[in-house]
Amino acid sequence: MGGLGAPEIILILAVVLLLFGGKKIPELMKGLGKGVKEFKDASNEPDSVASTNRTTTTPTATTTTVADHRDEKTTL
Repeated sequence: MGGLGAPEIILILAVVLLLFGGKKIPELMKGLGKGVKEFKDASNEPDSVASTNRTTTTPTATTTTVADHRDEKTTL
């Protein structure tokens, strides 16, 4: 129930062959393989980027506002 059997897979492959032709299918599979490889590389990359960001972070500058200086007395 609901699974793809051999006749359905053969029909799908025949339709793909008719739509794209024999020369275009290897190019499509090559592009699909590159996409899968890039996805795998990108899924592993955030771990290494996060660890390098932790070691190379720089402190941010602090800002002062007028409210911070209200208690200070000014002398003229």
